[in-house]
Amino acid sequence: MASLRCFLRSGRNSAAVVLRRQFHKTPSACLQVTVRDALNQAMDEELERDERVFLLGEEVAQYDGAYKVSRGLWKKYGDKRIIDTPITEMGFAGIAVGAAMAGLRPICEFMTFNFSMQAIDQVINSAAKTYYMSAGLQPVPIVFRGPNGASAGVAAQHSQCFAAWYGHCPGLKVLSPWSAEDAKGLLKSAIRDDNPVVFLENELMYGVPFELSEEAQSKDFTIPIGKAKIERPGDHITLVSHSRYVGHCLDAAAFLAKEGIECEVINLRTIRPMDVDTIEASVMKTNHLVTVEGGWPQFGVGAEICARIMEGAAFNYLDAPAVRVTGVDIPMPYAKILEDHSIPQIKDIIFSVKKTLGV
Repeated sequence: MASLRCFLRSGRNSAAVVLRRQFHKTPSACLQVTVRDALNQAMDEELERDERVFLLGEEVAQYDGAYKVSRGLWKKYGDKRIIDTPITEMGFAGIAVGAAMAGLRPICEFMTFNFSMQAIDQVINSAAKTYYMSAGLQPVPIVFRGPNGASAGVAAQHSQCFAAWYGHCPGLKVLSPWSAEDAKGLLKSAIRDDNPVVFLENELMYGVPFELSEEAQSKDFTIPIGKAKIERPGDHITLVSHSRYVGHCLDAAAFLAKEGIECEVINLRTIRPMDVDTIEASVMKTNHLVTVEGGWPQFGVGAEICARIMEGAAFNYLDAPAVRVTGVDIPMPYAKILEDHSIPQIKDIIFSVKKTLGV
C-alpha cells in the first residue's frame, strides 16, 4: 500500500512537472478583436497618453458613436475631451483645425466621409496646406477619421470611396486600414503625427474580428505610416489592394492556390505616401500585377499604381499589361443586385488574375 502511494505521488509530481514545462513553452495566445474595438483601444490609449488629444464629432459622446467606435470614452474622459457637435461638418472641422493650430491634437470624426465634402475646404485649404504655406512654422496635427466607401443599401450619395480624392492632395497623409492590427497601429501613428491625416475606415469591417498579436496588444504598438504589408507571399502574380478588398484578394488567392496559382497579396495600408518600393519588388518577382479597389476607375488608386509601375524599373519585368479591378464607373445604385454588380467581387478578382496569366 505504501509503495502504491509512493507511485501515485511520483506520478502526480511527474505530471505536474510536465504540465509546468508545457505551460512555460506555450506562447501567449492572440486575442480576437474586432476592427471597431481596435479603433476604440487606439483612441483610448492615446487619450490617456497625451492630454492634448480629444475627439469631436456627431454623436461621439453620449451616444457612444454612430457605429459605437467611441464606446465608453465619454464616460471615462468627460465633456472636455469627448465632444458632441451639431450636424455641421464645416463648422466642427474648422474648430478642430483651429485647435490643432493652437497646439492640441484633435480627432475629428465624420459620421461618413461622404459628409466630409461639406468640410473639404477645411481639410484641403486649412489643414493640408498650412504647414507648407507657413514655411514649416505652423504644424496641423489632426486626424480626420470615419467610415469610407460603399456600405450596404445607402445608394449614391453615401457610397463613395475618398481614397483617390484625398490621396491627390499634397500635405495630407491618407491611411486605409484593413485588419484590427492595421486599425490600431495606424490610428495611433496618425494621432502622434504632426501632419494632418485622413483615416479611411470601412463600415462593413467594423464588426469583423481579427487575431491581435501580443505585440499589437501593447500600448506602445504603432505601425509606420507609408509602409505596405505583404499579407500572403506568392510567385505568380501580385495583387495590390487596401481596406475591405484586401480580404477579397486573400479569398481569391486561397481559391486560386487550389489551381496552382500563387498570388502575392499586398495590403497598401497607406495611400499617401504610397509604398511603391514594396509593389515594385513584388512585381519584379511575379512579373504580373492586378490592383483591386472599391472606388471608381478614373484617376483612382489603381490608376496611380499602374502609372508608377510603368514609370519605374518594374515595368520591364511585366510579362503582361497590369489590370485594374475597380468599382463600376457609375453612381452607386440602391437596389442590392445592382449594388453587388457595382463593386468588386471575389469572382471578378479570380477572372482578372486568370486573364492576366492567360489561363
